[in-house]
This record gives sequence, structure tokens and C-alpha cells, in this order.
Amino acid sequence: MNISINGSVLEGGGQILRNSVALSALSGKAIYIHQIRSGRKPPGLKNQHRTGLQLAAEIASAKLTGATNGSTEIEFTPGALKTPGDFVADSITAGSTTLLLQIALPLLLFASEPSKTPSRLTLKGGTNATQAPQIDYTENVFLPFVRRFFGIRTELQVNRRGYYPKGGGEVLFSVTPLPQCLKSFSLLERGNVRCIKGIAHFAKLPGHIGPSMVDGAKKLLSARLAGDSSSSIPIEIQSRRERNDNTVGAGSGVVLWAELEGGGIIGGSAVGTKGIDASLLGEKAAQDLLRGLDAGGCVDEWLEDQIIIFMALAEGDSAILCGKGELQLHTRTAIWVAEQLTDAQFNTEQLESGHTIIRCKGIGYRPSASSDIPC
Repeated sequence: MNISINGSVLEGGGQILRNSVALSALSGKAIYIHQIRSGRKPPGLKNQHRTGLQLAAEIASAKLTGATNGSTEIEFTPGALKTPGDFVADSITAGSTTLLLQIALPLLLFASEPSKTPSRLTLKGGTNATQAPQIDYTENVFLPFVRRFFGIRTELQVNRRGYYPKGGGEVLFSVTPLPQCLKSFSLLERGNVRCIKGIAHFAKLPGHIGPSMVDGAKKLLSARLAGDSSSSIPIEIQSRRERNDNTVGAGSGVVLWAELEGGGIIGGSAVGTKGIDASLLGEKAAQDLLRGLDAGGCVDEWLEDQIIIFMALAEGDSAILCGKGELQLHTRTAIWVAEQLTDAQFNTEQLESGHTIIRCKGIGYRPSASSDIPC
């Protein structure tokens, strides 16, 4: 009997689809998702969601029904994982390659039989969009974190950038199956900021755009940190101009990240839009980073929700110190989905400081055919 998932719960967007289908594929539990994106205009699946579902179905040898644009319900009945393997997904539009990775990565971490051969995943579409992590965030914030704390081994190569609205980007991921269960971790001490780094990327735009974005970000960061005891924090932001033949359309963006002494990392970003001044775009990214730093957690709100699925799959007890205030809706949604489809046990603790600690007793997942994988 299919497990029923209400796609309108909490955040009510594509995250419910991505996490539910990934956990369905790993657990072998068939699911029925209804009221998909019912609060969005228009509701139902878009190209990006359909492409992600089809990719997961290929990796998991699954039977997938209802996956058409505009559909508000799908059924996903998983089979055996076809990992390691070579997979390609193309959203056709500027649909986010990083969101496609979110649905595929948990599946590629586990091989149906022990293997040291990596899976290769080629994703085509948008690399730098406003409603998803930029590829530079995934490369410099998300992947370094999951490598360090979960033991995940993956490499990323941007073959071609794809800006909104034309897309046309291409990213290659190499994911090595885990020789053991995902590691649990505890990250409760933030420490001071060790350094701030960043990338200001642009294509098919005047040459002054890159340096202007860098200057805008650096000036605001330096001004905000000037009266701080940590004013000696090194700030290194690169200007990167893409070759004209390496992008389909014009575009720009800034991604910044702060590395913390405790091992955490905070990101901030902004994507260029028509008419926005380049220096103001740099400032916007700096403001985003500073908001994350001011919140006082060990991770930013975007990384926070992306690691929930890995905490659920890991062996043992994990804990992460999050920023002040209520948990973000995306994070609460990721926890809800994990609890519907796994036996992972989450609890949250509100500290007097206003910070929140997320704790999880993970399930120590391993494929049933790989019983000799140690945990």
C-alpha cells in the first residue's frame, strides 16, 4: 500500500517532492503525493520538478505515474538502485541544476552492491537562479560541509553556466558510493569567523561588472566588521568572467561564504537582474551573508534544511546549532518528510539565547543488498 504524502503541508513546494521521492527510493516504500504545490500559481509540477522525478525514477528503477507538467499528484514505486551508473537530466528550461542534485545525491551515495566506482551525473539547465541555491553555493558551501561532516565524496565541474531565462548550463557531478553508513556529527560550537571568501561571476556583460560587484560586497563587509574585534578577518572575493562561448545568455551573480572556527559555514548570495547596479548586487550578497552571521548559528538557513535528510539517514546521533528565532519553514518541512518515511527521531531545543539545536537519531541506512557495509 502506498504511503500518502500531502504535498501542501508546511512549505508546500518542490522540497516535499524531492525529499519524499529520495527517501521512497532508498527505503523501497511506494508513495502517493497529492496536492502538489497547491498553493503556488500555477499549482502542480513544472519542468524542473518533472525532470527531477524522472531522474530519480531512472536511478531507482521505479514506476512513476502522473509526472506531467501541471499534475498535482504522482505515484512513485521504487525498484532496485542502478548505482553506480551514468545519468543525464535536462530541465530544458532554466530549471535549477542544484535542485536536481538534491533529489539525486542521496540515491547515488548508496550502491546496490559494494563498489568504488563513482556515478557520473550530468545536469543541464540553470546554474544561477533566484529561487534555488546558485551552483557556486553548492560548490563552496554545501559540498564542503557534507564532505567534512557526513563523509560524502563528490566532485563538481561546471562545464557551462546557465543564467535565467535561457538556461543552457551544464554541470557534471561525480559521486562515489559510501563504503559505510553516513557518519553522524555534532556541531554546537560556532567559534569566530576565520575568513570570508566569494565569487562574483558574470557573462556577456561589460568588463567592469565583476570588479564593481566585488567592490560593493567588500565595502559593506569591511564597514560592518570595522568596529568588530574580528576586523582582521581576511576577505577574498574573486571576479570571474565567463567566456562568451561558455554561456547561452548574459547574467551575473555573487556568492559569499564565511568559514567558522568551529567548522561551520555561512553563505550569502545575490543574482543579477536587469537594471540592478553591479555594486548594489555585491552589497545585496553581503547583506545576505551578514544576516546569516548575525543569526549566530553554525550554518545558514539554506544549508540547514539541506542537511536534514542526511541526518535522518546517518548512523547515530547528530546535532546542529542553528540561528536565533524559529526554524525556517523549509527546515521544518524537511524534518516532517523524514519522519513520515523513516524511523529517524528528531527533536528541537530552544536555548535561552534564542538559538535552536536540532538533534536527530538517524537510522544508519544501508541498502538491503549491502548488508556487509559497516556502520
